Amino acid sequence: MSTFDKREDAFEAKFAHDETLRFKAHARRNKALGMWAAEKLGLAGAEAEAYARTLIEADLEEAGDEDVFRKVKGDFDAKGIDVSEHRIRRTMEELLAEAIQTLKTEG
Repeated sequence: MSTFDKREDAFEAKFAHDETLRFKAHARRNKALGMWAAEKLGLAGAEAEAYARTLIEADLEEAGDEDVFRKVKGDFDAKGIDVSEHRIRRTMEELLAEAIQTLKTEG
């Protein structure tokens, strides 16, 4: 195996590792976001856990975060809960950063 092949294999392995971490971080973020939103929606216990799972599933609908944002915003609007778009997006960003940090420390 040439040096180029080794470098290519290493790059591909790093890419695969990074993508796996990204997927796990988004899943953790969505669960935490679901629990945050569930509290605002007045859900607790098993209902809150079930709601959090719906956000994890919603994230599989399309690439990016818009599917998750639309679900949370729509659920808040349906219940008449006034949470701004900015607050939801900011919470999504903060929870993603926390999830990434947790995954890095679990290493």
